[in-house]
Amino acid sequence: MTEQWNSPDKFNREAALWDENPQRRALAQCVAKAIIAVANPEKNMHALEFGCGTGLVTLEIAPLVKTVSAVDTSQEMLAVLRNKIKISGIANVEATCLDFSLPSGSEWHEKSFELIYSSMTLHHIDDTEGFLSRISNFLSPGGILAFADLDLEDGLFHDDPLEKVHHGFDRGTLAEMLNTAGLQPISFETIYTFNKTNRSGKTAAYTVFLVTATKIDNKQLQHNV
Repeated sequence: MTEQWNSPDKFNREAALWDENPQRRALAQCVAKAIIAVANPEKNMHALEFGCGTGLVTLEIAPLVKTVSAVDTSQEMLAVLRNKIKISGIANVEATCLDFSLPSGSEWHEKSFELIYSSMTLHHIDDTEGFLSRISNFLSPGGILAFADLDLEDGLFHDDPLEKVHHGFDRGTLAEMLNTAGLQPISFETIYTFNKTNRSGKTAAYTVFLVTATKIDNKQLQHNV
């Protein structure tokens, strides 16, 4: 059976054992560290993670900000995160099941965030340009968007050949998409490398970048002109 784009069923099936993968935990640590270094989270910030999964990145960011809205399409992933929140007594993380990849999912019109971040989520979303346009509406002027994802790869990174994904991203093309969405790219940096045996049986290196961008303040632009 062919998987759907951004399929919650796949992640529901994998949720219970998600955190047991050591490379997945190592990646999350690298992503969180890189986001913290670039975005410099502060206690007055409201943050949003899209595609939060079990919260491996969010639980590193949460102590540094005022609130985190942790959003995912998988109820089972969110159940794992909510259990962590309960056990740890974390008070500033709210886990919500919502699909920002759909126009109907962008229902938080009154909300804005100083920091929006994600890890390995964008390549699961079909309409990259439309998604970036929608998510930028939730970023405060001058706020930071920071997400980690795969560089353009050979199409063999994912073990399931039927899984609907982008095979990574060309950094230049992605920068153009961010600009179109009203976001000014600040930097791309390589933060992690997967050395894995892909489904062809060959060992290959797959790099993960962190891109950061800021919301363009149109009022400031007009003032400068």
